[in-house]
Amino acid sequence: MSQTLTLADDAVQTTDHPSAVRISHVHKSFGRPGAVNHVIDDICLDVAPGEFVTLLGASGCGKSTLLNMVAGLDKPTQGTIEVPGARPALMFQEHALFPWLTAGKNVELALRLAGVPRAERAAEAKRLLELVRLGGACGKRVHELSGGMRQRVALARSLAQGSNVLLMDEPFAALDAITRDVLHDEITRIWQERRLTILFVTHNVREAVRLAQRVVLLSSRPGRVRKEWRIDLPQPRRIESSGVADLSIEITEELRGEIRRHVQH
Repeated sequence: MSQTLTLADDAVQTTDHPSAVRISHVHKSFGRPGAVNHVIDDICLDVAPGEFVTLLGASGCGKSTLLNMVAGLDKPTQGTIEVPGARPALMFQEHALFPWLTAGKNVELALRLAGVPRAERAAEAKRLLELVRLGGACGKRVHELSGGMRQRVALARSLAQGSNVLLMDEPFAALDAITRDVLHDEITRIWQERRLTILFVTHNVREAVRLAQRVVLLSSRPGRVRKEWRIDLPQPRRIESSGVADLSIEITEELRGEIRRHVQH
């Protein structure tokens, strides 16, 4: 079902494949001299092309900070991050759609920024909305869409950026359980159809196990890679299945232990 890989704090991961994302000895600190806040400490992580990896950890462990650096929104204090090819697409927890635009026009805006010619944008936006099963919502404005529909539009907009690397920062956290379950199926389908590389941040253990080929557990601040699990369960998975549940229990115990170590210090 899974293979557990325990990594020492100074471990360096090496791979024999070209990386879609390569994070090498990355540190990140905020603050000023004498009051420095160390958020990330010497993280090394390779993500293969087409791989689905979830980053898991307690609140404040640096998951979103790491994702922002991979996206190019911030820079490491030390270390390097390499993303060959097009700049990664980023999808946030909040949909961040423009409320005065229709669903189709929100996607068209991303296409315009990606350099798609005007004559092709409407048809491409419609195609992307059909990909996320919202083909009939092209002319609807944001207030006419449910929370799940808004996240589907946000996903279509992310895909419109044309990158094979998709970064997702807790995109389903604000949704109800049933809607989240449906969108888990959708992102799995799209990942497989488009052969995307996905780096997905979550604090939900079952979500991490349901979606990923590999789960990476970060320590509490400062964030370090503590353990990895390679998951062999076939896709699509059900969040209530015994395989997902059993591995979720194992990972949850590791997460609890990490949180306890953090509290004791």
